[in-house]
Amino acid sequence: MAEPEELLLDADERMDGAVQALRRELNGVRTGRAHPSLVETLPVDYYGAITPLRQLGTINAPEPRMLTIQVWDRGAVKAIEKAIQSSELGLNPAIDGQLIRLPFPPLTEQRRRDLVKLVHHKAEEARVAVRNVRRHAHDELRKAEREGAVSQDDLKRHEEELQKLTDQHIATIDAEGKKKETELLEV
Repeated sequence: MAEPEELLLDADERMDGAVQALRRELNGVRTGRAHPSLVETLPVDYYGAITPLRQLGTINAPEPRMLTIQVWDRGAVKAIEKAIQSSELGLNPAIDGQLIRLPFPPLTEQRRRDLVKLVHHKAEEARVAVRNVRRHAHDELRKAEREGAVSQDDLKRHEEELQKLTDQHIATIDAEGKKKETELLEV
């Protein structure tokens, strides 16, 4: 049986993990600007192995509405093109030898609203993950109390600390979601 302090530390780390995962996912949600993080984790079928795009070439943003990918292996160009076209980004790559250009058309109002909904959905998934961590830690604390390892007073104190951790992480998730929503809605 883990000590209550260890349980709280573990819960904090796992909640941080949910927040970090949300940040990574939100980086992949397209705003009006082109940013390398939008495509760098795109899975590419490179000679039978699923490989992140960033491992196949150099990704740059020479203009606010343009990304370029300098592909290192000429044989990977078609696979990268296919991965970009089959992604949810809605981009049409222009190929020039080993250089792939990705022009970003301006977002329509409807597309912005759809992306905001997607951001809300991802934020809700992160909140659920944080609450699941809280529930698991809470169950472990109750179990420790039943086994006599923790007094009722200590249980109350640890439950309050756990709730504070949960509230902090949910507030961070809400702030990340709001920040991304603001980016999406600025024209």
